[in-house]
This record gives sequence, C-alpha cells and structure tokens, in this order.
Amino acid sequence: MRFAIWCPPNERALRLAKQMGVTDIVSALPAEQAGPVWELMPLIHLRKKVEEAGLRLSVIESIPITDAIKLGLPDRDRDIDNFCQSLRNMGAAGIPILCYNWMAVLFVLRTSFTTRVRGEALSNSYEHELSERGPVPELAGLATREALWKNLEYFLKAVVPVAEKAGVQLAMHPDDPPISSCRGVERTFTCPEDFQRLIDLVPSPNNGITYCQGCFSEMNADVPATIRHFAGQKKLFFAHFRNVRGPVTHFVEVFHDEKGNADMYEAMKAYYESGFEGPMRPDHLPFMEGEDTAPYGGFSMWGRLFAIGYMKGLLEGIQKTAKASQFCEHGEKRR
Repeated sequence: MRFAIWCPPNERALRLAKQMGVTDIVSALPAEQAGPVWELMPLIHLRKKVEEAGLRLSVIESIPITDAIKLGLPDRDRDIDNFCQSLRNMGAAGIPILCYNWMAVLFVLRTSFTTRVRGEALSNSYEHELSERGPVPELAGLATREALWKNLEYFLKAVVPVAEKAGVQLAMHPDDPPISSCRGVERTFTCPEDFQRLIDLVPSPNNGITYCQGCFSEMNADVPATIRHFAGQKKLFFAHFRNVRGPVTHFVEVFHDEKGNADMYEAMKAYYESGFEGPMRPDHLPFMEGEDTAPYGGFSMWGRLFAIGYMKGLLEGIQKTAKASQFCEHGEKRR
C-alpha cells in the first residue's frame, strides 16, 4: 500500500506532504476550474504540479455526479456524457483513480464540527435525531432505494466501458453516514452487501470501491474481514483510514490512536496481509491546537501529520512481526 494525503495543490501543502513521507496525493480541481466537464489541461497542470514536488497524483476526489443522473431526471444523458468526457480527460492526464459517491439530494451529513475530543481538539460528530429535525428536501420522494439502484445500473453501463478505455478505476464511496434514510432521502450504500452488489452489477476490472473505514465501522461491519473480502477480489482501489466512536446514529470522529469502533492495528494488518497495493489516506481528523484553518470538515493538516506517523508506525510493526514469524517458521533464530 502507499500512504497518501488529501491536499490542495499549493506549494506549502505539497512540501509538508513530502516531509511527512507520503508518496501519493489525493486532490481535485479548484472550484473555478471544475465545470460540467473537467478539462484536460487543468488536470495535466494539477498532475504536473504534484509530480514536480516529487509526489504522485493518484486519486481525484471527486468529480461530482448530478442529481439528474442519480434521480433519472431529463438531463441525465447530457450529464453522463459530460462525466464520461471528464473520465477520458483524467485518463489522458494519467490520473488512475476516481473516488465518487451515489449520495442523492443530501451529501455528507454532520451536526457538529466543534465537538471536543482529546485535549480539547475540535472534531466532527453526527446526531441522527438532531439532523432529522430538518426539512424534507423537495426531491426526496424521487430518492428511493429502488430508483437509486436502477439509475446506478443505467449510469454504470454507460460509464464503465469509458473508464476501461481511459484506464481509470471507479472507486465508490459509502453513503456518509451509512444510514437507510436521512430526512426522507433513502440511501444506497449502507452495508457491505451493497458494495458486493455494485461489483456484481457491472463486472469490470475498473468497477470497485473506496473502503472508507469509518463508514464501514459505522455499519457495524467486521472491518478486517471486509477489507480482506474486497481486497481479495482486487476491488479495493482506494482506502480512507478513519477512526470513529459510536453507532451510525450518534458518532464522533476521534484520533487514530484512540479506542474506536474498529481495531486500527487489525485493520492495518488486514490491508497488509491481503496485498492491498493502492493509495490509503487518513480521513477526517480533529483540528489540533495552533491550526490556522477553520475547523470544518475534518481536513486538518496537523492531524494528518499525526495520523501518517501513526499509520507508518503501525505498518512497520506489522511488517517486522511478519518477517520475524517467517524466520521462526523456517527454524531460524531471531536476532
């Protein structure tokens, strides 16, 4: 596996990424360049800026998919054509993975970005009962699970052949939070079985998943087992290493080394032992003392520094333990 961080393509962030020892970058075009079609030259410029800093741009996260596509509205074919052209441009620019999602009408939901966690760091949290007090969106009635799956099949049958020709892997992200309905809007990807359904719906080496560890832990999934399941099929293209405490209806995102829903050591061990070779980035981190960025969304640079150090330490311990075990199996003495 290769450790990555999400960062905007500015010189300071890229220098910090290089200094913390990551190899890969996850990024996106700035809003002013991200039109209905993500054009070739801005994508090339983005990739070259990352490469010239000594890093690899491996993931775009993400090219938006319109509600017209997800809900089967009249403009969906036009929007699918735009999306397909963006994929062709990604491929031509040499960017291999697209992380995307199928959250219709409502996007990622949190009820607080200032929840106090260890040492008064500020983190994200979600209370479903509080969120449900909001109004039902106008298009909620169109966002039924049955309709979303039907429209997803239509989309994938159009898009997957384009992704194959472009050399771009499509990595579906879970609904966040992965709960069956939010304010009358039904959700599509809320359990591990939904991801197997995705993979089987349009079989292709380019149709796979983003394993968002926080979301899978909120599903009450067996995190190490599901990592092995999807990585064993070569369908785990990209991973978010995130630590969450609490059920899907009431959770808080915590530091990677704290006790949470998943055993982080066993999760890292599962990625390693299953042969996962893709990029993995820390996801949604508490904002630490002295941060000069507004505490919104969990993309804390100091938190990423801490997380990458923790992830590198976990992996080194797992690798050295595995080598020691191999020596013992062959009857050699430990030194």
